[in-house]
Amino acid sequence: PLADGATTANGDNYLTVATTRPETMLGDSAVAVHPDDERYASLVGQFVELPLVGRKIPIVADTYVDMAFGTGCVKITPAHDFNDNALGKRHSLEELNILTADAHINDNAPEVYRGLSREAARKQIVIDLQNLGLVSAIEDHKLMVPRGDRSGAIIEPLLTDQWFVDIEPLAKPAIDAVESGDITFVPKQYENTYFAWMRDLQDWCISRQQWWGHRIPAFYDINNNIYVAADEASARAKYQLGNEVKLSQDQDVLETWFSSSLWPFATQGWPKDTDALAEFLPSNTLITGHDIIFFWVARMIMMTLRLTQKIPFQTVYIHGLVRDGEGQKMSKTKGNGLDPLDFIDGIDIESLVQKRTANLTQPKMAKRIETMTRKDFPDGVAAYGTDALRFTFCALATTGRDVRFDVSRVDGYRNFCNKLWNASKFVLMNTADENLSQPIQASPNVIDRWILSKASQLIENCRLALDTYRFDLCANAIYEFIWHEYCDWYLELSKSVLWNDDLSDQHKTATRRTLLEVLELLLRISHPIMPFITETLWLQVAPRLGMGGDSVMLQSYPEQTQLARDDVAQQQIEWLKSLITALRNIRGEASIKPSLGIRILLQDGNDQDHAQAANAAEMLKRLANVTTIEWLERDQEPPPNALALVGDLRVMVPLAGLIDVDAERARLAKEVARCEADLGRITGKLSNDSFVSKAPAEVVEKERQRAQELQGTLSTLAEQMQQLDELS
Repeated sequence: PLADGATTANGDNYLTVATTRPETMLGDSAVAVHPDDERYASLVGQFVELPLVGRKIPIVADTYVDMAFGTGCVKITPAHDFNDNALGKRHSLEELNILTADAHINDNAPEVYRGLSREAARKQIVIDLQNLGLVSAIEDHKLMVPRGDRSGAIIEPLLTDQWFVDIEPLAKPAIDAVESGDITFVPKQYENTYFAWMRDLQDWCISRQQWWGHRIPAFYDINNNIYVAADEASARAKYQLGNEVKLSQDQDVLETWFSSSLWPFATQGWPKDTDALAEFLPSNTLITGHDIIFFWVARMIMMTLRLTQKIPFQTVYIHGLVRDGEGQKMSKTKGNGLDPLDFIDGIDIESLVQKRTANLTQPKMAKRIETMTRKDFPDGVAAYGTDALRFTFCALATTGRDVRFDVSRVDGYRNFCNKLWNASKFVLMNTADENLSQPIQASPNVIDRWILSKASQLIENCRLALDTYRFDLCANAIYEFIWHEYCDWYLELSKSVLWNDDLSDQHKTATRRTLLEVLELLLRISHPIMPFITETLWLQVAPRLGMGGDSVMLQSYPEQTQLARDDVAQQQIEWLKSLITALRNIRGEASIKPSLGIRILLQDGNDQDHAQAANAAEMLKRLANVTTIEWLERDQEPPPNALALVGDLRVMVPLAGLIDVDAERARLAKEVARCEADLGRITGKLSNDSFVSKAPAEVVEKERQRAQELQGTLSTLAEQMQQLDELS
């Protein structure tokens, strides 16, 4: 009801408000309307009578109100709603708390409701309002109720006495430290996240009502006077209090982030001026996740600057978060976390389900986690080992990006560990009978000079990746080099030296030394990521090179200057790899068995191709099972063949006697049909004036280039079909 005989523009003597919390009406301090709402403009500054309570409360105007929603009138309860509290402060409204700590109605409400739970009071108040004829309508409404993560209990906004830190004097120096470059973020874009928080801060509530933590250093006498000091004795001395003054310490504790904000200096002996404080403050790099940039990083910066006048660290490296298969952040509460030990040692499905649901109090959550676990790990978790798991996380550590954990990646990197182990055993087996402790100045074998040159490039790539915090690039560079360059190519190429009776002992010794030297380097460069397998293998490899030391971790990280770059050797071996790959593709496409020796014909190319072919003849024969290599004149007609191009060089394998002609004809026909379909689709696009005029120029050009490539491919396929006809 409107007080003092006031009426609305329509002549009504009341205002209608909507609420999902009728019980909080007992603590209402105002009714708010929008300043531009003409329906209630004449009522702003007047009062209404609060039903069931009998208090007069004002009508205020505030832009918080949505005048198009409901009646345009909103009840304001500053003590029990965050938005209402902010509005109440703007209008100096009374903050009347009507709930106890356990959500029952307290003595600030009319006596009839005191002691009722909020739910019981809600029902009773609706009944009482209906009896008074003050309920306009009751409608179903779905309400989002906030609940505690751990307990599931409803969270109720409540006015309490808390301790706050005046944040403005702390925030400005912390902002300046990042703006000036004294503190840098990696990746740099997270500075924007930092500034967004720091430029919109409110005073920091640092007290918590918990059973653990640093106790608030404040003491009270019987009159609630406050004395702040480190302990009771210090408080009495500081405020000159006699023993007759009874003191009791505040029951609250400091919030965790306040305590954590002291970490950079409190762990170094502060407030004493210790040697550790001088040496380790500021530290070099802080590594943390993006979700606590404000909660921890910003607060460490603020507190350290305030209390020591130093920055806490120079660089903040922000890594992504490892999320579960559904993209949710892993947490103990959700039970969706993954224990690294489970992946290291393995765990069966029943034990895994029990482990992940043991601490969950909500049955629905427990059931969801069980279902998800049985779906993701139907056979439990296999044992992958420490090194495979470490390598997985390092390879996934793209700066600042969250990752969904994928077990198949761990499986792949376990295979990688096995690959390194088996390669090492091959090297150790083939270097067992010779003293290889003396370095070789320059190997006579191009494969040795090539792998050493590639290793030099690997060191450069890894050092750059580590210097720029790209641990994923470092891991991937190591993976690519060990798996492909060292194992797939160099170990196979080395056999053409070690098992060639026509080569001298000098050639073989050089390759054996290089096998060991590069392997030892790979163990050192991989050790920070895979410490256990590299330690085990290094202790076997290093003595053969005449190296001393009890552990690989005590060795220096590889330096690029240790190895010479050899561009000529790299060019030669890359040419050889391209040719072998082309021949393997021909075998695969033409279904030529690897056990069948093949004759290859080379045509066109340049002088360098001729020289490369002559130098690589022996390795080609061994690695690609080539029987003979012949050069054709430029205008010489080749016999029916399978063709591949290596640059301008035509590489041909005569097909007579090697293939099933009918099967090859069917394969080529299928490829012709695919290319014709693609060409028809692209030609249709290019003949469409709308596409050519509206699509970006680079897209149109790309389609034209693709059409030319398909025409060339069809021409080559037609030649191959003709050659098959000649074979048959």
